[in-house]
Amino acid sequence: MKPARFRYFAPHTITEAAQLLDEQGDEARLLAGGQSLLPLLNLRLARPSALIDLNEIQALAFIHPRNGGLVLGALDTRCYPGAIHW
Repeated sequence: MKPARFRYFAPHTITEAAQLLDEQGDEARLLAGGQSLLPLLNLRLARPSALIDLNEIQALAFIHPRNGGLVLGALDTRCYPGAIHW
């Protein structure tokens, strides 16, 4: 089955994403990885009015050292941060 119709947005900044979420209302959904949302869309168990894809927001994809540990951005896709040498 294919998903029901929805509007699709791919903002490039956190501010844009927040504005879109505010404008699109409670029926909008955020998309990052999609592992749980995409199957629900295909089965029409989820029917958002809009999808706001966060994957183009580079400000959310980072790993930074801090206080002897690491701060991971919400969209960082590296599978093993321990492999990064500072």
